[in-house]
Amino acid sequence: MTATRIGAEAALRDLPHWHPVEGRDAIARSLRFADFKEAFAFMTRVALEAERMDHHPEWSNVYSRVDIVLTTHDSGGVTGLDVTLARYINAAAE
Repeated sequence: MTATRIGAEAALRDLPHWHPVEGRDAIARSLRFADFKEAFAFMTRVALEAERMDHHPEWSNVYSRVDIVLTTHDSGGVTGLDVTLARYINAAAE
């Protein structure tokens, strides 16, 4: 069963620090940390929550930077799952 698509525009109304991805129904955020250790610790926290949700981000890490894209592939765009994970990411980044 797929999640209901809400679209990036609707999702972004309530998500500070996130922006639309050009050419896709997806949202993105880039984060910077003090060093690799902090970035990796953040990614570990998010990975555990993503696994619990069975909803996994597209992301990359270069030293202290973590770039994240969220979309629900089965639904062809942004859903409530993405909003929930984005809110978790915002809280974990504080």
